[in-house]
Amino acid sequence: MAHYQKLVAWQECHRLALQTYRVTRSFPVDERYGLVSQARRAAFSAAASIVEGNSKRGPAEYRRFLDIALGSLAELSYVFRLAADLGLLKDPDRSTIEDLRKRAGYLTWRLYRAIQRRAKRPT
Repeated sequence: MAHYQKLVAWQECHRLALQTYRVTRSFPVDERYGLVSQARRAAFSAAASIVEGNSKRGPAEYRRFLDIALGSLAELSYVFRLAADLGLLKDPDRSTIEDLRKRAGYLTWRLYRAIQRRAKRPT
């Protein structure tokens, strides 16, 4: 098992990416290159940024990739808000995906803070 797979933040972002792909399958075909593509890219980016950051040598660079992951999660929040307002995403899918996104964001932020604290420790 790769080291990143042990990270709870990555596990939640991965679950969110899988759910994003499932939920967007029901979106209209004319959204394939719009909201579907944007949602999937943002969800993928959140998980992939954690993986990439985890492979970096220093904490500053790791945090930079966690920043990217957090930005992707924020973007995903808006994509799903817009999809819901357009009537493309209804409950319970909306609630489920938003709960996953919030949890992924919380855990990614916690990971960011842990890396930050570790970097500040005297050696």
